[in-house]
Amino acid sequence: MLTVLGSTGSIGTNTLDVVRRNLHRYGVHALVAGQNVDTLAAQILEFRPRLAVVATSDGLARLSSRLTASGLARSAWPELLWGDAARVQAVTAAEVDTVISAIVGVAGLEATYEAVRLGKRVGLANKEVLVSGGKLVMDAVREHGALLVPVDSEHNGAHQCLRAGNRQEVTKLILTASGGPFRNTPKEALASVTPRQALNHPTWRMGNRITIDCATLMNKGFEVIEACWLFDFSPSQVEVVIHPQSSVHAMIEYSDGSVLAQICATDMRMPIQYALTYPDRFEAPVPKLNWAEARKWEFLPPDFDRFPLLKLAYQCQETGGSATCTLNAADEIAVEAFLLGKIGFLSIYEIVSETLSKMPSSTPHTVGDILEIDRESRAMAREMVTARAAGPVTA
Repeated sequence: MLTVLGSTGSIGTNTLDVVRRNLHRYGVHALVAGQNVDTLAAQILEFRPRLAVVATSDGLARLSSRLTASGLARSAWPELLWGDAARVQAVTAAEVDTVISAIVGVAGLEATYEAVRLGKRVGLANKEVLVSGGKLVMDAVREHGALLVPVDSEHNGAHQCLRAGNRQEVTKLILTASGGPFRNTPKEALASVTPRQALNHPTWRMGNRITIDCATLMNKGFEVIEACWLFDFSPSQVEVVIHPQSSVHAMIEYSDGSVLAQICATDMRMPIQYALTYPDRFEAPVPKLNWAEARKWEFLPPDFDRFPLLKLAYQCQETGGSATCTLNAADEIAVEAFLLGKIGFLSIYEIVSETLSKMPSSTPHTVGDILEIDRESRAMAREMVTARAAGPVTA
């Protein structure tokens, strides 16, 4: 039985499409969403979970209204709950053996951590879980024997590559990045880019924050941090290359110079299904690559000068402690400010860097510690945004 954290987002809806095609294998125990009650109500009608959770009491009232309007008999309704404790309840139920963690931000940390502590299979699509709480979560994975399978296409590709040989012979992990919409934009022109331009990702269609993070390459920085925790690499062993075609998702290099690559279509249902079925493989509802077609793949080094947030992510992982938690929190505030026209594109890096310089370093030992560092870092970043008081950027 599955619990889907973030059921109405891109990963959640793709997960449910995989379930829809494999109803003989999977059942849905709980659907957990934020405020999108219209989509959640439709999911409830189709998948009939035993529990549905939303973020707020207002959302719960709106969901009840949608279900009433749908004509679904009250006796067929799932249990309806809201809030942090309800998210934890959704993953810790004895019936649940698999959790897809796809809630954006640290809101998904506690529930994911509790699922790990119970030794469940977790398909991880929430970068913030390991960026903010990597040591805590991975210590729990080892202690409780949980199975943590990454859903992000790059980490999922790395997971597949690492099955091919002796981990001790691997010297490098190579993560690919599309380069985002500004991979060929001169640095001087980046100061004037608009939110609309930054949201125009050339390959993927995602939420606003992750799309802006792709434009700054911060998303790839988060993936470097996540890869270090998932696969026990040092930052110096994780390399990023720009690959605009987004067909090769990850590569591993062995001590003899051999390189293995994971290649597939850009369809998130493949890594989602892999996370559900590992170590087995089944037919997936994704297009196969047509090798009869001519194709050209490019691989280019990232420009750390034009995209300094990527370099900053490497530095934070080397620093350790609370640095990566602050990095994530400050970035979320800075991206929000950019989308609202309060700061320019290049100021995202400036806000994040300044917040890191002002936040004291510490070592979190509990989920509560991490959430407090996150809260303090966000407050500091907001002060940085207010102090900068940039003029509005035209959308």
